[in-house]
Amino acid sequence: MNRQDSISENAFEARLQALRHSMASHDVDACLIASADPHLSEYLPDHWKIRQWLTGFTGSVGTVIVTAEQAGLWVDSRYWVQAERELEGSGFTIERIQSALDTSYLQWLDRYLSRPGVIAVDGRTLSVSAFESLRVAIDDSVTIRLDLDLPGQVWQERPGLPVEPVTSLTPEVAGRERGEKLQAVRARMRALSASHHLVSTLDDIAWILNLRGSDVQFNPVFLAHLLITSDHVELYVDERKISEVLRAELLHEGIRVKAYELIQQDVDRLNRADRLLFDPRKTVCALLGTTSAQHVRATNPSTLLKAQKTPAELHNWREIMRRDGAALCEFFAWLEAAISRRGEQRLDELMIDEVLTDFRAAQSGFVSRSFSTIAAFQANGAMPHYRATTARHAVIEGDGLLLIDSGGQYQGGTTDITRMVPIGELPKLAAEDCTAVLRAMIAMSRARFPQGLAAPLLDAVARAPLWERLTDYGHGTGHGVGYFLNVHEGPQVLSYKAPIHADMALLPGMVTSNEPGLYRPGQWGVRIENLVCCQIAGESDFGQFLEFETLTLCPIDTRCILPAMLRDDEIQWLNDYHRCVREALEPRVKGAALQWLLDRTEPLSL
Repeated sequence: MNRQDSISENAFEARLQALRHSMASHDVDACLIASADPHLSEYLPDHWKIRQWLTGFTGSVGTVIVTAEQAGLWVDSRYWVQAERELEGSGFTIERIQSALDTSYLQWLDRYLSRPGVIAVDGRTLSVSAFESLRVAIDDSVTIRLDLDLPGQVWQERPGLPVEPVTSLTPEVAGRERGEKLQAVRARMRALSASHHLVSTLDDIAWILNLRGSDVQFNPVFLAHLLITSDHVELYVDERKISEVLRAELLHEGIRVKAYELIQQDVDRLNRADRLLFDPRKTVCALLGTTSAQHVRATNPSTLLKAQKTPAELHNWREIMRRDGAALCEFFAWLEAAISRRGEQRLDELMIDEVLTDFRAAQSGFVSRSFSTIAAFQANGAMPHYRATTARHAVIEGDGLLLIDSGGQYQGGTTDITRMVPIGELPKLAAEDCTAVLRAMIAMSRARFPQGLAAPLLDAVARAPLWERLTDYGHGTGHGVGYFLNVHEGPQVLSYKAPIHADMALLPGMVTSNEPGLYRPGQWGVRIENLVCCQIAGESDFGQFLEFETLTLCPIDTRCILPAMLRDDEIQWLNDYHRCVREALEPRVKGAALQWLLDRTEPLSL
């Protein structure tokens, strides 16, 4: 539940004071709180939403530091406006950083922490890499305690861990058998001379085992750890989630189910002859605290394997895009009718989420939303991760821009799409912004590039049309997307601010969002988003080249743009895209939805 909905400012001040009392009783000078759980998930079960409980900030990313005198929340530009609102009266101040990868909080700690001093951070929520960065930034006169969960000690009525059932994917949806996936992971283990492989990231576990759950809102995953050897697999999970039928199915394939909490003792039991492969960015330091096994540090093999979608997965995904596109036609037809009746009945941001979800739910294979829908009118759109609440949302009235960023989880694919809708008369600058963002999206859609190019290097292709106008946006242009898995998936990311490493290479089958934006605080925000897939463009004397196949099927509202700002080749791309959308969706809709589709896919004149 959101702070704005029901919790008073005094409650957050009381929680902060309780935490400081607990710190004093343990002789702790600073408490560091990461937005994480033992699986280093982006989206968390309620049990692990410590930062949100303590501060009231509901964004998905943020780092908290509390000392006896100061309390700060480090957030990137996507959340500055949101954090200002949600932290009001909480006792926390906002520390503005440019990207989620910024580690300036480490320099802050080094500057303000007294010497000698003690920092407490729950080792179950801190990656090995993050701990090493902390240790390097803070001199040896400071003790780092990983054994204290101080916020947990003062969190009364903390929710328990979820116990939702785990299910097995059908062969048609899975696209690849468990045995084949495990064989590929073990091949990488052998290449690294690893005897054991520890996997804690939930989407990797779900992908490897062709299992899905619902422990985390919007993500079809379940809380578990995995320990893989050359001849067997141990799955550590709350055993109440596994039916006897599924247990037998897994055991038949050499996968033994064990209690969730036994992972720690089994890792501790590994001896010096064992070589344990783990990803230091995806494994918490608490799990490795006392093991005698030799460390083999590398990216989880499954991370890259699941990023390259198979032909079977992409075949299913394209069908899901047609279903999702049909649902969107139904929704936008409803929205246009609702806009025309605004004088007769109220239309607000909350209604959009509810109605859009209903239309998606009518499609076969729909499971849930893939994230919390962003329906943002006018100034609310300037907050990239805005979410309407019952206490704070906009009525859609007057003139302006409506931004709708939404997605669905289906058996067979995950969707993520952003569209702009004009409400009444748009200011010329708003239309110019929409057109510039469309040009940016088209530029990325049409890009050709060498196979293996580091994804962050491609980011400038989309930004160039915005940089021409001396504008920019604070978030990345794109993120990887999972196959009926997390809507945010690595390793690829289209952001020039991201560190470049070998795993960032763009390869055939990778599905990525393409979502440039432009935000004017207090006025409006613009973002247009499709999902695209890397495909082979051809080979020449200069090597093999890739291009993007656009997967998303939904018209882009041309009433938001100024065609005179587009080049002929950009207009041709838009007309070709709308022709494909019409051909794919026309057989699937009728009535008002069909008429909306036909109207919104009319070609622009060259």
